[in-house]
Amino acid sequence: QIQRALRSLCIPLERLHIMKGHMMQDMCKGLSRQTHAQAKVRMLPTYICSTPNGTEKGNFLVVELCQSQVRILLVTLYGDGNMSPQIVYKIFDLPDGITQGEGQALFDFIAQCVSQFLAETTSPDTSSSEERLPLGFVFPFTCKQTQLDKAELLSWSKGFSCSGVVGKDVVQMLQSAINKQELSRVDVVALMNDTVGTLMTCSMEGRPCEIAVVADKGSNCCFMAEAYLVETAEETSGRMCVNTEWGCFGDDGTLNDIFTPYDESVDEDSYNPGEKRFEKLVGTLYLGEIVRHALIALTAEKALFTGTDIAVLKEKGVFTIQHVLDIINNEDGTTDVKRVLEVLGLQPSERDCGRVQQICRAVVGRAATLHAVGLAAILSYMCQTRDLETLMVNVGVDGELYTGYSRFEEILQSVSRLLSPECMATLLPSKDGSGRGAAMVTAVALRLAAQRRAVNEVLGPLRLTRADLEKVQALMRQEMERGLGKHTNATASVRMLPTFVTHTPDGTEQGDFLALDLGGTNFRVLVVRVTKEGISMASEIYVIPVAIMQGTGERLFDHIIDCIVDFQTKQNLMTQTLPLGFTFSFPCQQVGLDKALLLTWTKGFTASGCVGQDVVQLLRDAAQRKQHSGLQVVALLNDTVGTMMSCGYDDPKCEIGLIVGTGTNACYMEEMRNVGTVEGDEGRMCINMEWGAFGDNGCLDHIFTHFDRVVDESTINPGKQRFEKLISGMYLGEIVRQILLVMTEKQLMFQGRPSPKLQTRNIFQTKFLSTIELNGLALRQIRAILHELELDASFEDSVLLREVCQAVSLRAAQLCAAGLAAVVEKMRENRGLDRLSVSVGVDGTLYKLHPCFSQNLQKTLKDLAPNCDVSFHLSEDGSGKGAALVAAVASRAA
Repeated sequence: QIQRALRSLCIPLERLHIMKGHMMQDMCKGLSRQTHAQAKVRMLPTYICSTPNGTEKGNFLVVELCQSQVRILLVTLYGDGNMSPQIVYKIFDLPDGITQGEGQALFDFIAQCVSQFLAETTSPDTSSSEERLPLGFVFPFTCKQTQLDKAELLSWSKGFSCSGVVGKDVVQMLQSAINKQELSRVDVVALMNDTVGTLMTCSMEGRPCEIAVVADKGSNCCFMAEAYLVETAEETSGRMCVNTEWGCFGDDGTLNDIFTPYDESVDEDSYNPGEKRFEKLVGTLYLGEIVRHALIALTAEKALFTGTDIAVLKEKGVFTIQHVLDIINNEDGTTDVKRVLEVLGLQPSERDCGRVQQICRAVVGRAATLHAVGLAAILSYMCQTRDLETLMVNVGVDGELYTGYSRFEEILQSVSRLLSPECMATLLPSKDGSGRGAAMVTAVALRLAAQRRAVNEVLGPLRLTRADLEKVQALMRQEMERGLGKHTNATASVRMLPTFVTHTPDGTEQGDFLALDLGGTNFRVLVVRVTKEGISMASEIYVIPVAIMQGTGERLFDHIIDCIVDFQTKQNLMTQTLPLGFTFSFPCQQVGLDKALLLTWTKGFTASGCVGQDVVQLLRDAAQRKQHSGLQVVALLNDTVGTMMSCGYDDPKCEIGLIVGTGTNACYMEEMRNVGTVEGDEGRMCINMEWGAFGDNGCLDHIFTHFDRVVDESTINPGKQRFEKLISGMYLGEIVRQILLVMTEKQLMFQGRPSPKLQTRNIFQTKFLSTIELNGLALRQIRAILHELELDASFEDSVLLREVCQAVSLRAAQLCAAGLAAVVEKMRENRGLDRLSVSVGVDGTLYKLHPCFSQNLQKTLKDLAPNCDVSFHLSEDGSGKGAALVAAVASRAA
């Protein structure tokens, strides 16, 4: 019978693996918004998002509500790595009956204790001083926390049942009671349970502790989870400490098969049968009872205490955890066991002593093993969600079972290693988790609040209000009108250049067309076949050598014709004369669809004899020199117009083109009657806005921040293309770098130490923004980017970096939306419509690759232009396909 009893208390390894899997499933259930309500492992957010970093300093009050006492502490931290805090405390006994009385009376009593404690411990001159005293409240009951200082009591336990508290905010109740005592300088800033405090005291000496296990009368665990996985809380960046409340694990029946008859008896005797099943297997409140029931059963089976009276064992609570620990911690023989049992009033034989000791060891060993299963589930969960191959982590441990049972630590370590071999946990003993730890939580909360204010001060100027955006929209509209006006065009910052493209595709276009695309060191030639079935293309890329880019104009255009001939030969097109569209991405003054004067070269081109000349004519002259007669250039355009046209073939409503890549620009279909720079009032014309230069006249100075000015001054064209420098991919990374330098200087990041690499211009690439803002990107990947920049980044630095990137890219998207809102509203008014339905063809790496840019742009646009329904299409090859379609539409119109 003894062997059978011992076997029932021993759980095989494969069963432990299954239990670990169940625990992990339950944890995921508890974190998910959909299943949280049904989950047994509650996974409550604590709103603690950081562990101590050693710089915390100041005086902190702690109130700890215990089983029968209130403990008040004053903890002084010196910012020295929290090595030697000074602690003064006093314990007050709870008056009889108060734990079952009115809730208000309990909180009033606590406030009186605080008042008395402060009167005794602080000297008169400091007690009246203005210095605020932040207070941390350790409240060891299950609460629904919605902020660090806001928590509703869900249920009392541990013998408490005060009226009028369940469903109320206990922080507010304590603060009101404190205010009644006229302690106006005491602020309750944080509420936590003792498990969280344990985590905080072990985060010392620069090594964060990220898990805490409390093995006490009850049992619980908390750990730092990735915040975006905690769906029941609003916070999504960084990490948050989650209080698992794992005592209820198994309340759905998953532990039924390991419950012994002794456990069932303990459960039936408890005040909450069927609840907290896991806790009843592991909590020190219950271990003595499990042993007592086992001894009663074994005596009935005549395996123990034969022929002696065991009436004393019939009394609930007579066999305590202390008796159990005294019996098992004794390695040498059974003398102590005999003494313990005799004190209880039993007359054990030598054999009885040995057997009782075996039962006690089995019960306590099982409790330690089950704690290890829970720890293993958390270790593996953290390892998986952080996307790590191996996890190295510190675990703070506290509680009566940990301190009282000599083998607890060894079992916890070895079993969790067996179940989670990919994780290395270092166990750290907690020093006064509920007192000192609570002071730490409070100190960290204040440090983070001060940091938050400082970060908001730095990023504040980048955060645009609705009014700011409406003002930008109105200014853009004003500049558009000036750009279109015959007499104001010359001085407008938005040039509003006519393109002489008067129609978008209507779907009837058919035939073969050539397209050229010259916008940089590479040059493309394409043939585009437009049929009823759709569009097919063939193309080739040719390089333009630097010698030709910087030689004579004749050489450049001769080279272009040579490339066209080469392409047409390869494609068997030499015998045909095909209409050609030419995408020429350099500033031009267009005087007709096939006539445009080059205003200036950019992008490293300096070919002589071209500026001021008609680009199309230069191409025709070269064709004549090369005796290439089959060239029919019908249109010259820039890439923004091409983007609009290439989307317009699939959607006839597409009347706007937008580019947000290295640079930014937009074009749209304007009514001819409003285009003062071109003769004629009939129909529409596409206007190339050249909006990158918006603000060059100073009208956007109010939204330019210090960072923008620094970036502008270091460019090759200071004071020019001001709008583009707030929006486009070429500059955003550099703006982020300037912000990081300022935040480092203000000691908000990288411990105030910038790396030489961070001081290098353009080292922070815009593609980093896209990577960093990917939702759910593990923060270690952000740290890897910072590592490339030789920055020693903490976890919090990564969170802040993401916030900086988000601020910069959100502003870019919002400004772009404000410009677009001015365009669509103008089109709506032009056409006298209550609602405008229009599409935008978009191209550019920032729009296409950044994870949030497009949705931020669309959301802001909807907000600023509520009477316009705008849909967006990604352009496929605007400069190639778009050029062919301009040629196709021109041929159709002709």
